Amino acid sequence: MQASILRFLHRIATPFLDLLANGASFFGEETFVIAIVLLVFWNINKQKGFALYMNVLTSVLIMGILKAVVRAPRPFVVLEEIAGKRMETATGYSFPSGHTTTAASFYTSIALLLKKRICSIIAAIMIVLVGVSRLYLGVHWPNDVFAGLLIGVSISFLLYRWSLQLFEDRVRLVRFSIRYGLIATFVSLILSVLLNMELVDPVAFNDLMKTLALAGAGLLGFGFEEQIVRYRVEASLTKKILRYLLGMGVVIAIIASKALFPPSIYAISSFIRYSLVGIWATVLFPITGKSLHLFDDERWPSAQPCR
Repeated sequence: MQASILRFLHRIATPFLDLLANGASFFGEETFVIAIVLLVFWNINKQKGFALYMNVLTSVLIMGILKAVVRAPRPFVVLEEIAGKRMETATGYSFPSGHTTTAASFYTSIALLLKKRICSIIAAIMIVLVGVSRLYLGVHWPNDVFAGLLIGVSISFLLYRWSLQLFEDRVRLVRFSIRYGLIATFVSLILSVLLNMELVDPVAFNDLMKTLALAGAGLLGFGFEEQIVRYRVEASLTKKILRYLLGMGVVIAIIASKALFPPSIYAISSFIRYSLVGIWATVLFPITGKSLHLFDDERWPSAQPCR
């Protein structure tokens, strides 16, 4: 049944549908999601930005662990007639779909936080489009997409209220962020060393290591930001535009710095880059922004509680 669905999609493929599928797939990729989460965290509402961060990264971590355990081959490996497209995004094993997991968690969280019917409808459409695009591109089986959908939606429903409440309790937030940030960072560092020593399967663990690095450094940053920075998002439109352009410019530069590292330390370089993105986004940029007068001080609580 699954193979039949993929063969059907392969038969109806056209250059125009290829373009649409590639575009839809982009809306479930890390670059797009990171850009929106940081827009919210820096310029709109820190509390909601933190909730988005927690929901998405928790979902992606669970997805990454399942990929490493199940190690299911992708369709283009099993079916000779299926030529995978957008292959640069198919870096790990097949089950579950990372794009669908990310999209399901991200758009479900947006809908839950905004609590508007139109947002829920748009979120559902975006999740379906991303999932179908991964099938059309031949990089996932239908059960991969279904599992990713289930993980992303369920984790978001389970965590979104807890994430908002955690952010309102400064002491708990700092303790949680530093404790679990250190654990995630340590595990990611160990995995990066093992990957470089070729002691573990890179297909199974490389993406998981990157997620742990981003999650760990980001959590540490949240903890330190609430202790030593505590900026407020309110500012003029000009300041918000400048801070976003500067902050994202550095994020893009960090990600692009991959070319500066020798291939022999690819895993350690990934650990460094993704850790830098996490710590820059959550604490180093707010410190820099305050020195440049792009952020102002605030008093706790920083964000208006979501009702």
